[in-house]
Amino acid sequence: MKIGIADPQARVRFGLRILLEQQPGWIVCGEAADDQELQALARDHRPDLLLIDWNLSKETPAYLLHLLKAQFPAIICITMSGRQELRQAALQAGADGFVCKTEPPEKLLATIRDLQPRSSKAS
Repeated sequence: MKIGIADPQARVRFGLRILLEQQPGWIVCGEAADDQELQALARDHRPDLLLIDWNLSKETPAYLLHLLKAQFPAIICITMSGRQELRQAALQAGADGFVCKTEPPEKLLATIRDLQPRSSKAS
């Protein structure tokens, strides 16, 4: 499964890359530090799944999710935030999943496994 990481903080992207690439069959195909880089990542690499920081965009997060879903309907979008109370807003905005950055890494991995495309689960 190809995964894209979009977070404004390089340390967060690095940590996520290390965590995700330890999983069999998961490849981080690109990283983005802002919404424009994220759109280029989605267009150029066609990931199966995107991990997106809720505050990545200068636009509203809902607008960014809408744009991504309109252009790339097959991409699964999981939003991340340090604020647990944003879970419902993220899901209502169109995110397929939400993970609070304060939760243990196993929560992120479980969320990805639950949402990953069936064809990738066999890998």
